[in-house]
Amino acid sequence: MRILLLTTYFRPDVASTGVIMSTLAEQFVARGHEVTVLASVPHYDGNRVWPEFSRRWVYREESSGIRIFRLYTYVARDRANVAQRILSYGAFHLLSLLKGATLRNHDVILAPSPPLSNGVIADLLARMHRIPFVYNVQDIWPDVAVRAGVLTGERTIQRLRAMERHVYRRAARIAVVAEGFRNNLLEKGIPPEKISVIPNFIDTEFITPQPKANGFAAKHDLSDKFVVLFAGNMGFSQGLETVLEAAKLLQDQRGIQFLLVGNGAGRNAAEERSRLMGLRNVQFLPFQPHRDLPEMYGSAEVCLIPLRRGFTGESVPCKLFSIMAAGRPAVAAVDSGSETWSLVERTQVGLCVQPEDPAALAEAILHYRSHPEARLAAGRNARRCVETEFRPEPIADLYLDAMRAAIETAGGNGSPNSRAVHDRAVRDEDRRVRLEQEGK
Repeated sequence: MRILLLTTYFRPDVASTGVIMSTLAEQFVARGHEVTVLASVPHYDGNRVWPEFSRRWVYREESSGIRIFRLYTYVARDRANVAQRILSYGAFHLLSLLKGATLRNHDVILAPSPPLSNGVIADLLARMHRIPFVYNVQDIWPDVAVRAGVLTGERTIQRLRAMERHVYRRAARIAVVAEGFRNNLLEKGIPPEKISVIPNFIDTEFITPQPKANGFAAKHDLSDKFVVLFAGNMGFSQGLETVLEAAKLLQDQRGIQFLLVGNGAGRNAAEERSRLMGLRNVQFLPFQPHRDLPEMYGSAEVCLIPLRRGFTGESVPCKLFSIMAAGRPAVAAVDSGSETWSLVERTQVGLCVQPEDPAALAEAILHYRSHPEARLAAGRNARRCVETEFRPEPIADLYLDAMRAAIETAGGNGSPNSRAVHDRAVRDEDRRVRLEQEGK
């Protein structure tokens, strides 16, 4: 197959979606497929465009057999500002549409979300080139933003829901990362045969268990401390307030150091809150270079997955797989009955506590400090689990199956007739949904 991958982030950006898509692209090429990537220029780690990518609109490169076009984009200086983020996405979408229009002779498009608007551009390019597209749902928008209280205007919410319905209808196949996402789409009227559940994964050859005494630990004065690590996007759904309250409860426990690594819309508020609370056992670092991630996880005794109540029912955070690959125990503050809670309990890779409960979070951390044998056992279980269940090779095959099914659904390899077949199926689906709504 000749695959066009439309993704906001691509390595060396350290955003989880970028890492996932980069690994998938490498896996596709290893299986003999051609991959062309449309991505933004690197900017995620420092929330600014890297200087070496700031002089042109389009940069072309070849890496691991992948043809990559990196497109300049406006970077939102304040990631909590919705208008700035929309402008950032809009700049990338405009350039990706213009450049994508010139990239012919592909069989299928793969477009991950968020943002939701990636699906709109994928649809426009798919129509332009008369090929199908597969939409990969890494997070369900606008649901997550509405739940977090970021989106409150009824008119804006309705427009985004209309966009969501449009993308789902136009996609030839939809790949979701968890069964909970599948149920969400089924409730929205998406036919079950159109949805593939394909979990995320981790590169188990890159992230491996590392000794505590390593270069990262030495650089940041962590070698003699019991490190409690949070690493990842500091966004709207993260329970960083709970982490800071737990740190306050443990401030008199000698040697415990909370290390919060990442950027995001919630980082400034978290740092200010930590300062006002006078926390001496909390250290903030920006996103670290990709090459340093194994040692970063190796420096920690315990890793956190803190989420706000109501944000963990449908999927498993990508950071859990990184923690497991590093052979470290996870302490997950997630809703009971969620997929994350079930996975952690089933595989015995950590402890789960209720969200927004600082005392329970602090107690779980103290448990692992007092019981090193339990900590080591959870780490061994974690590594064994990712090696058997969440390696990239079988997951890449599932994506290839979904793309082949999309081409077959469209009736061929992108001919005008095949696109007409797909468009007719979309119109039939629109008619069915409209009749159902009128029946209500």
